[in-house]
Formats: sequence, structure tokens, C-alpha cells
Amino acid sequence: MRECARVLKINKKTVVRKLIHMGLRAQIRLEILNKKRRLAEVMEFDDLETFEHSKCKPLSVTLAVEYKTRWILGYEVSSMPAKGLLVAKSLKRYGKIKDQRPKARANLLKRLQKYVSQEALIKSDESPFYQRDFLKYFPSARMEAYKGRKSSLSGQGELKKGGFDPIFSLNHTCAVLRYRTSRLIRKTWNTTKKKERLSLHLALVILHHNLSLLERLNSTG
Repeated sequence: MRECARVLKINKKTVVRKLIHMGLRAQIRLEILNKKRRLAEVMEFDDLETFEHSKCKPLSVTLAVEYKTRWILGYEVSSMPAKGLLVAKSLKRYGKIKDQRPKARANLLKRLQKYVSQEALIKSDESPFYQRDFLKYFPSARMEAYKGRKSSLSGQGELKKGGFDPIFSLNHTCAVLRYRTSRLIRKTWNTTKKKERLSLHLALVILHHNLSLLERLNSTG
């Protein structure tokens, strides 16, 4: 955002205001586009992890993608506690961080009821939290859970090593989002300072992604 201000020779506050304005409009446009589509029959569901200001303050981006088309059906950004070796440092610096992922999943799945068939096939990893929430919001859906696998060096660490990936559509989309969203790129100086801004930035990138898929579909007839 600072680079935008430098290149355009405007105040960085102007860039922030434009991001907020355009991001909110993008969120509305995404919902309108979803309403115009047929109900998704196969959905892939998982989380992408990043952080807010410091790796001691991780963030989760819960994402739902339509199988094959890679159309992004919805997303939610939420705070989560640190994991592994960062737990002690996170508690010391920022205190106990509330896990907002359950609420984010509930909000997203409730919204997805309008865009995904109740008899859809839902594919995800083996997280028990996912299965419980799927049963609540999509009780008639079929569910397939797959064991997590190690990431490959390519694909921003989102694509998996060797063999067939049963949730490739979602993992490939996560890799694209990291590539196109500067603050999500691994080992970057462009870090998120407010999770609300990350959500708005993602709305713009996801709108571009979905419109590109729509344009490609229309051009091929």
C-alpha cells in the first residue's frame, strides 16, 4: 500500500480509504455473483494460515472452493492461538488469544447454504471440527475426509508432495491466493497489520479470480 502511494504520488491514507471502499464493494459483488450461479455439487473446504503483524498472532483464512472450476464460494478471516514453539512467546507478548475459528466456520457455512446443494459432496482434511460443523449446516451432504500430507517446495507451500491430491482444487487456489496477495506470500516484508484489512484485500483478489474464471468460461462457450 505504501508502494502504491509512492508510485501514484498520493497520500497513503488515500490508498487505505480506497482499499476499504473497493474491498467492501468487492464483498457485495462476490455475493451477487454467487447468487447467479447454480448450486455447487462438490465443495472443498480447508484453512489457509497467515499472521497479523507477528507470527505470534496467527490468522486463519477459512476457504470454500468448488471442485474442478476452482470458483471461490466464500471465505472468512479469524484470529487463532499460536501453535508449537511460539505458544510461550505469544502468551508472554500478547496474552491469551481467543480462537475465533469456530465462529468463522459457522458464519461461512451458514452463508454457503445459499450457494451449495444440501446433497453436495464436501471434501476436507480429517479435522473433527469440520465434520461436526458440516453435519450441522449440511446434514444431508456426503462427506469425505483425507489425511493431511506434507507440502512441496513449489506452490507457495500449499501444493502437496507426490501422488494424487484429493483436494487439489482448494490447495491450488490457496497457492494462487498466496502468489497474488502480497501479504500472504511466504517470507515477505508485506505483513498484515489488521485482519480486517486482510479480509478486504482478499475480497479484491478473490473477485478478480472469480471474474477471470467467468471470462474464460464465457470465451469457451
